Amino acid sequence: MTLSKMIKNAGMLCYMLLFCFHGYAQDSPLKIGIAGLSHSHVHGLLSGMERKDIEIVGIVETDKALAKRYSEHYGYPMTLVYDTLEQMILEVKPEVVTAFGSIFDHKQIVEVCAPKGVHVMVEKPLAVSLKHAESMEKLAKKHQIKLLTNYETTWYPTNHKAYQLLKENTIGELRKVIVRDGHKGPKKIGVNKEFLNWLTDPTLNGGGAITDFGCYGANLLTWLMDGAKPNTVTAITQQLQAENNPKVDDEAIILLTYDHGNAIIQPSWNWPIGRKDMEIYGVEGVIYADNKYDLRVRYSKGYDGFEQESHRLEDRPKPYHDPFSFLKAVIRDDMQLPPYDLSSLENNMIVMEILDAAIKSASSNKTVVIK
Repeated sequence: MTLSKMIKNAGMLCYMLLFCFHGYAQDSPLKIGIAGLSHSHVHGLLSGMERKDIEIVGIVETDKALAKRYSEHYGYPMTLVYDTLEQMILEVKPEVVTAFGSIFDHKQIVEVCAPKGVHVMVEKPLAVSLKHAESMEKLAKKHQIKLLTNYETTWYPTNHKAYQLLKENTIGELRKVIVRDGHKGPKKIGVNKEFLNWLTDPTLNGGGAITDFGCYGANLLTWLMDGAKPNTVTAITQQLQAENNPKVDDEAIILLTYDHGNAIIQPSWNWPIGRKDMEIYGVEGVIYADNKYDLRVRYSKGYDGFEQESHRLEDRPKPYHDPFSFLKAVIRDDMQLPPYDLSSLENNMIVMEILDAAIKSASSNKTVVIK
């Protein structure tokens, strides 16, 4: 065999090995670290410990009684639990850290992870304040990490169908959006004490219902509006369950104006039933995303008449049906987030700007102009 042929064959072998390694790396489980266990949404991740596409490599939790309780329930060893995020990252090297503690913790998690090149996904909202969010955004961009925000409603097929119908001009030009989210209140629905302790604390959660559920509407609106910011924000808050939520609001209404329409966000811990629904009004009809799977479209006929279509939808295809399948696809660069995607940093920075303005408006009894 000639020298040139040997070199050519060696080069081909290296290429094949590189291709195989790349394929293995893409197919290997996403290594996830968990920062905190007090947010009850962590059950969605812990319940998937047998999944093949993700691997929980470490957990940071200083409340060892809580960690032990979940260890006994889900079957993970306590050797998986670390005292500090720095120690966990050093020893098990996660690709991404998911935040399941208080919203106040999000900033510190990004401060630790970003310089180490570790990506982060937080539970909604992005931060307790616009100031915290701006610091997090700066770190994420400087160190080129992906910083995602997870919302339950991101995985609702009805919201995506509503978006599609709107963009297809099915109901004409957009005029008004109403988004309603919430439940009876954290204490009434029986959230665990570790969650309740910070969820009803204005420092650790950034507010009450106005932040906990107001962020959903702000997130969906920013997406529907293709990243356009509202011109003005006007908000009121009330405390209707002082015995259960003594430090924070539990009722809010947020009014937003845009160049060619308006929106109403109604976050509440006082709904008699849990709800996450949206109404989208165009000049020719209305779309009702009633829940995760049921959607209706009404087409205007005359003064008060209409024709209605009803849809019962199925879960979206992989990886768009589940936060952790989606997370793996984004972290491994198998997909690129569209502009102002529901999970994206650019969308959620506007969410924080809207929440900041709403809180200021409610406290001052004045409309806040967004620059």
